[in-house]
Amino acid sequence: MHSPLIITVAPNGAYKTREQHANVPLNAAELAHTAKECLDAGASMIHMHVRTPDGKHLLDAQAYLDATAAVRRAVGQELVVQITTEAAQVYAPHAQMQVARDVAPEALSVGLREIVQPEIPLAEIQSFFAWLKDTNVMTQVILYDVADVRTWQRLRASGVIADNRWFLLFVLGRYSVGQTSSPTDLLPFLAADDGAYPWAMCAFGPQENACAIAAASLGGHARVGFENNLFLKDGKQAPGNAALVQQVVDGARALGRPLATAQDIRAQFQH
Repeated sequence: MHSPLIITVAPNGAYKTREQHANVPLNAAELAHTAKECLDAGASMIHMHVRTPDGKHLLDAQAYLDATAAVRRAVGQELVVQITTEAAQVYAPHAQMQVARDVAPEALSVGLREIVQPEIPLAEIQSFFAWLKDTNVMTQVILYDVADVRTWQRLRASGVIADNRWFLLFVLGRYSVGQTSSPTDLLPFLAADDGAYPWAMCAFGPQENACAIAAASLGGHARVGFENNLFLKDGKQAPGNAALVQQVVDGARALGRPLATAQDIRAQFQH
């Protein structure tokens, strides 16, 4: 409870549209504006997707570099900027790994099940994770269920994935009815996890904040934002991503848990 709480904002995701919320940031300038608002609210990391001009999911090195530069102009080094390799049913594993190499970002999130596919040799998985370690990319490994946790543990035990300062993300309720999460969705992950690495959670729907506070109370970290949820804890639509961050800050204060800075994150996950 004394370790600083990392609050990551995920402001847009691959799918959210302006029709769903007028304040979903879709371009570099909007991401930069949102980043500053969320930094001021208490976030220390931004999990950032980029989009095509018509709002579709995109994995593109130049788009990531442009968005990162815009965020840096807005917040300097006060947020860790994390990009994603998410497939969103569009991109194959090779394209996902290649965009990471092309950008060489400060931080990256990668869905384990999206790249550990039958057509991808284990040697290629090994090479990719070795590159992430060697280039000092802060890497968060996304795990959707206990089966993913077991796959992660198996790949580590077999030496396919070497030890490093990895960061895990447990996705709560991805396969629940209506894709609505609850804090109890965290329990199977914690039962299966071996405690080797720090972890965070993300959650779907209006119990996102309750899930985040449960994680914070158990020593984990929290990712919140419009990517997975548009609602405040009272069920009303959030005016913006910063309001979702602020709720977690308020909960952390009630728990007596300090907030991490970007510098804290770098000290923990870079070597």
